Amino acid sequence: MAEVKPKVTLIGTTLARVDLEFIYEGECAECEGCTVRKACHNLKPGRRYRVVGVRKTHHACPLHLEGATAVEVVESSIAALVSADMAITNTRILFEPSCSRDKCEHFRLCNPEGVIPGEKYVVVRVLGNAPPGCVKGRSLQLVELRAV
Repeated sequence: MAEVKPKVTLIGTTLARVDLEFIYEGECAECEGCTVRKACHNLKPGRRYRVVGVRKTHHACPLHLEGATAVEVVESSIAALVSADMAITNTRILFEPSCSRDKCEHFRLCNPEGVIPGEKYVVVRVLGNAPPGCVKGRSLQLVELRAV
């Protein structure tokens, strides 16, 4: 699979460290009128990102007490349960949650944070069967997904 090129963005200086994972939530009211707003808000809301590099560039920020620092990020791969017939390495799939039972102990695998229902993802790797106790266990596979 092709190497993913990092994207440069700004995050709070106290958060700027390699391997930090976060879900970009979008713009805040405090960002209105900021001169570097476009550099901070160049990510896709709802997606999970991982910091792979920290740069020396620093800016004052009305939202973050210590200011904002430039970082290099890539979209994180995410573990999810998908239908067994879609669990094929290097296959593009349209993600839909596999179960809506919110009281289930495996709910977060069927509805993982950072994966947007209805969007396309690549199955990076098949990790195995659904965990024990999953009601739909035989029809689901645990996979690692990455956004297309």
